[in-house]
Amino acid sequence: MTTLPPLPSEALPAGIRSRFIDGINGLSMHVLEAGFQAEERPLVLLLHGFPEIAYSWRKIMPALAEAGYCVVAPDQRGYGRTTGWDPSYNGDLASFRVLNLVRDTMGLLGALRRSSVAAVVGHDFGAWVASWCALLRPDVFRSVVLMSAPFAGPPALTPSATPPVDPVHKALASLPRPRKHYVMYYGTREANENMWHCPQGVSAFLRAYYHYKGADWTGNKPFRLASWSAPELAKMPTYYIMDAANGMAETVAAEMPSPAEIAACHWLTEAELAVYGDEYSRTGFQGGLQWYRCRTEGIGLCELQVFSGRSIDVPALFIAGRSDWGIYQSPGAIERMQGTGCSAMRGVHLIDGAGHWVQQENPDEVNRLLLAFLENARK
Repeated sequence: MTTLPPLPSEALPAGIRSRFIDGINGLSMHVLEAGFQAEERPLVLLLHGFPEIAYSWRKIMPALAEAGYCVVAPDQRGYGRTTGWDPSYNGDLASFRVLNLVRDTMGLLGALRRSSVAAVVGHDFGAWVASWCALLRPDVFRSVVLMSAPFAGPPALTPSATPPVDPVHKALASLPRPRKHYVMYYGTREANENMWHCPQGVSAFLRAYYHYKGADWTGNKPFRLASWSAPELAKMPTYYIMDAANGMAETVAAEMPSPAEIAACHWLTEAELAVYGDEYSRTGFQGGLQWYRCRTEGIGLCELQVFSGRSIDVPALFIAGRSDWGIYQSPGAIERMQGTGCSAMRGVHLIDGAGHWVQQENPDEVNRLLLAFLENARK
């Protein structure tokens, strides 16, 4: 059982409560809930990404609850106030593979005494988990909404379950301006220390990180890349294709917003940022980074290859900010999602005035799209 207290009520919008649920696949899971007053309400499950926590859904939960839904957002394995996961770099990496993350969500539903959900909604890396929830158990996850990260389908079945070395990384390092892919960096031992104990402090690091990937950074003008090649990938901002000599703390520090820009940031006030800063100052980033390591080191890949050729067949919706490079960071992914990845795609929406943090930057439009989709999916 956890010894941490719930998030203080003054940090949360009215109608949202914070509590812990023990015994979830070895975790004591911290969740935020809204619309919990009536058990017969259909459930919507919200899964956050990196570097976020359940609190990232604070602007979405009240509107869904007001529309008649019970809404639950957990701090996922490795994040926030959820405990029971191994925080060390040399720890149990396999517990962070995607099928075990799906098992976490199933365990949460069991603890809530729910046999199904109206929708599972995932943002960023949470969209990866939501995708696999919907693909593996369409009887439980009746519809799916993906934000910022397109699902291109399960990995192809190969004779070997060991992922081959991708030549693009050597090619990036060999560019006239040497570069490296952020996902590969996130798999390194030094990444957590670089961000957690950076000179500017965790809160300032997060302020710069969120600003740099949002619509407030005017350089975010994404476009389709021609191929998965070093010259094409290097066209993306340095939060995705980093300068080879820099860590992420140095990368985002160069784009720290001015005091005037911070004061004008309507979607992330200093009080809201403090919630993230307090959580990550306490936990560090290694829990979330373990998810990336499973991808780069092929942990669980052989399990996922079993589902090669399968698609998500429940009603699906994709939402992203128009200024979000996440849409195009994997060339061809958004097209494959609409072709073979999701067989019942109900819409793809790119929201003006939003970058990577779409549900925080423009919650009104996200809520409108979510509610329309949920109503349509029930028909």
